[in-house]
Amino acid sequence: MDSLTQIVLGASVGEAVLGKKVGNKAIWYGAIAGTIPDLDVLVNYVTDTVTAIEWHRGFSHSLVFSVLFAPVFGWLVWKLHRGREASWKDWSWLFFWGLFTHPVLDAFTTWGTQLFWPFKTRLAFQNIFVIDPLYTLPFLTFLLLVMCYKRTTEKRRTYNRLGLVVSSAYLLLTLLLKGIAYAKFTDSLTEQGIAYQQIDTRPTPMNTLLWTANIEAGDAYLIGNYSFFDSKPIHFTAYPKNHQLLGDLKTNDNVNRLITIAEGWYTISKREDRLYFNDLRFGLLSIDPKETQFVFSYELRPTATGITVMETPKYDTDAKRLLSSLWKRIWGN
Repeated sequence: MDSLTQIVLGASVGEAVLGKKVGNKAIWYGAIAGTIPDLDVLVNYVTDTVTAIEWHRGFSHSLVFSVLFAPVFGWLVWKLHRGREASWKDWSWLFFWGLFTHPVLDAFTTWGTQLFWPFKTRLAFQNIFVIDPLYTLPFLTFLLLVMCYKRTTEKRRTYNRLGLVVSSAYLLLTLLLKGIAYAKFTDSLTEQGIAYQQIDTRPTPMNTLLWTANIEAGDAYLIGNYSFFDSKPIHFTAYPKNHQLLGDLKTNDNVNRLITIAEGWYTISKREDRLYFNDLRFGLLSIDPKETQFVFSYELRPTATGITVMETPKYDTDAKRLLSSLWKRIWGN
């Protein structure tokens, strides 16, 4: 999830663990704990694109990381406050839950997380987008209310529990919505007589009313969108796989690592004699059926020793275009 959401979750967890003893300090340190796993993005500055992608939501988002580093961070805070109010064990417990709930929440997103690192399995339930105001804003509201009361008051604990319950309930609701959307997609494929090998569904950005599906169908992938306000049949647009365009690059290490990262959901495109690897899991830059540019696209640049992978840049205008098309499509247009 986005940084604000993880800060709110970490802060609320910190309050639940230690708020009665240390008051708002539990919220601030919980917020820090909820932020720490995402510092893995710093690897972008010291390594290549493919390695940075592999590291993201890897070790720092694992149970192992939480177990190893919670006592370290707990000790540092305990020493900082000279052992007053809470023990080393108390602070370590706060940091464990702050660090651990971060990857648990991330497991519900499209990107997922390697919660059980060093095992390669990536958990990605794909039932909530990385930014979802309906999850974050009510949660944040309850947290702000918590901070208005003294640490000994019952209202403080009540509001914190409400924040955790409401956010968790919404997260569970998105799983139900995902199941309904999945059924709509599969029923539509059957009704239209479309044969397919596998299907992958997820919510579109910042909402759970409009869902999208990638469908593997022979030499092409189909992409369709379904809104709970739709009254027309689902339209599927085909995107050729074009895997043959890789040629000898099929054996290239960087290409094979990208294929693993994309879990096989990729197309190859060619523009102006340049090859691009498109990761289908995060969709297109617009809901428009005529859109051809994917959110995550990587140029495969030939070098003397192989290829260099360069992520295609995104611009502010892309975000505006996406949000505009989303708003229209959510309402069935």
